[in-house]
Amino acid sequence: MIAEDQIAAVAFLSAPASHGTTEPIETMETHISRIFLVGKRAFKMKRAVKLPYVDFSTASLRLEACRKEMELNSATAPGLYLGIRRITREKEGALAFDGDGELVDAVVEMARFDQQSLFDRMAVDGRLTRELITVAAEMIARFHRAAPVVHDGGGAANIAGVLRINAAGFATSRVFQQDELATFALAFEKGLARHAALLDRREAAGKVRRCHGDLHLRNICLFEGVPRLFDCIEFNDQIATVDTLYDLAFLLMDLWRRGFPDLANLVVNRYLDHSDDEDGFVLLPYLMAIRAAVRAHVTATQVEESGEASAKLVAEARSYFDLAGSLIEPVPAQLIAIGGFSGSGKTTVAETLAPQVGAAPGARIVESDRIRKGMYGVSAETRLPPSAYRPEISEKVYREMAERARSLLAAGGSVIVDAVFDKADNRNLIEKLAGELSVPFTAVWLDAEPALLRDRVAARRGGPSDANLDVLSGQLARDCGERGWRRTDAARSAEQIASEIRNLQQEVARAPAQPTS
Repeated sequence: MIAEDQIAAVAFLSAPASHGTTEPIETMETHISRIFLVGKRAFKMKRAVKLPYVDFSTASLRLEACRKEMELNSATAPGLYLGIRRITREKEGALAFDGDGELVDAVVEMARFDQQSLFDRMAVDGRLTRELITVAAEMIARFHRAAPVVHDGGGAANIAGVLRINAAGFATSRVFQQDELATFALAFEKGLARHAALLDRREAAGKVRRCHGDLHLRNICLFEGVPRLFDCIEFNDQIATVDTLYDLAFLLMDLWRRGFPDLANLVVNRYLDHSDDEDGFVLLPYLMAIRAAVRAHVTATQVEESGEASAKLVAEARSYFDLAGSLIEPVPAQLIAIGGFSGSGKTTVAETLAPQVGAAPGARIVESDRIRKGMYGVSAETRLPPSAYRPEISEKVYREMAERARSLLAAGGSVIVDAVFDKADNRNLIEKLAGELSVPFTAVWLDAEPALLRDRVAARRGGPSDANLDVLSGQLARDCGERGWRRTDAARSAEQIASEIRNLQQEVARAPAQPTS
């Protein structure tokens, strides 16, 4: 009866007359849903399935799942989810929307959007801009801050549960060899042991929350000109109740795998700017690896039923598997300092360089302008008064930069510090930090002619820097003292400068460690 009722509901939703139109109905399918596209509307049905992680076997369960999907997604995709429609059987036996008869099925009614507005399509087409991904990252940070905290076991236990699901998933597939699966599983267990204490501290601090659960590029769309998160996991609270950074890691892994490390690094830096999560930065390579492993086993389990598409799915599963293996490999922490007067291009160089430094998703950028704005509790784009740039305030900014860099580096993360660094004391502060922690340290000073600096500062629009031509004039007039940092021509492109810094960094990494006093 379950199958017959849903077959009847599918026929009803597929009939143009049911929607008062004569236009053909387009359909889409996933393993647990069917979507019917009708004019400016989309109707999403739950398939009548009962799986280990989801039960849609009765009409009442499907109705409840629709209600929960509506509730959870309305907050992150306002205007996209329009309501719940019950499909009922009337006295004559015909089906209808929201009638008085018995419940046969239910659908979520949504506003239809162009599939080209999905972030995965936009990324492939080169339309996913840094501005859009910044808005999305800030939106995700807000969503995570408001998500309900769940204390139901430790943070390490939460991730251990994911590893068990992965192991069970791999056991049902014949894509991978048993010996490589054993090595794979051991690497993840060692990673969990390494990070267990931090994961538990984060859980105790309220970082395990009821999150999105399926936060990849295809579940973000541009709707009415604004990025929206949609299609969260509504059918299984356990799957969606995770460390907030594990939720974010799906998006980071997706961007990294698709060949957009710059956007992945931008996401994590803007997200951390707007969340109290910097302590977990070092977890991200491991959490991204787990996300890749999940995709590997899910894809591998689809091979047996895929027919002609099996070769493609095997290759896809293998690519996720290999990515997971590379992400979990430890990468030593590194520290890079970029100094120079306003207009020298420090921030652009830092953002170009960061995806190439350290473990995925690259280095954390500790930027003086954003630190200062954070100290005053304003957005990065808000202009501060001159009093915010008094010497004693700037001294606090540099100390805060050093402390943040210290915490990140001590935990094993890589850092790029971005500031003017025109005072010897501030340069010495960051150099001393590198020596104390015994991390490879690369420092560069971006040199440019005053005329070029003035042109760049005059042309600025937006961004976190408040520097104007008067500020630049003051910098140029000051004696910066002896700068022992590597001087490089700031008139070149950011890509050229980043390449030079990478070469210098590799030289530093190869050099024997020097004793510190």
